[in-house]
Amino acid sequence: MIFISLVKFKKKPSKTFPEESNKILAEMASKGLKPISMYWTLGRYDAILISQAPNEKVIMETMIKYGEIVSSETLVAVPREEALKLLE
Repeated sequence: MIFISLVKFKKKPSKTFPEESNKILAEMASKGLKPISMYWTLGRYDAILISQAPNEKVIMETMIKYGEIVSSETLVAVPREEALKLLE
């Protein structure tokens, strides 16, 4: 499953932020979370994480672990080709 997480920092990221987030991502990798890409953005959200995971529970656990440093909204992404098949 592919997930798109829209992230807002709860406080200004410090120099330790990358280390903290890498630790969480490494821990979650053992449960099947695979980051596909990450972007810092301008606008309403501060960052976007596109990831792959075996199920929504892995993403939910990840966002709970990040809960002290970010708030997020996560969307399930369905590839266009698969969604078009639903129209048949």
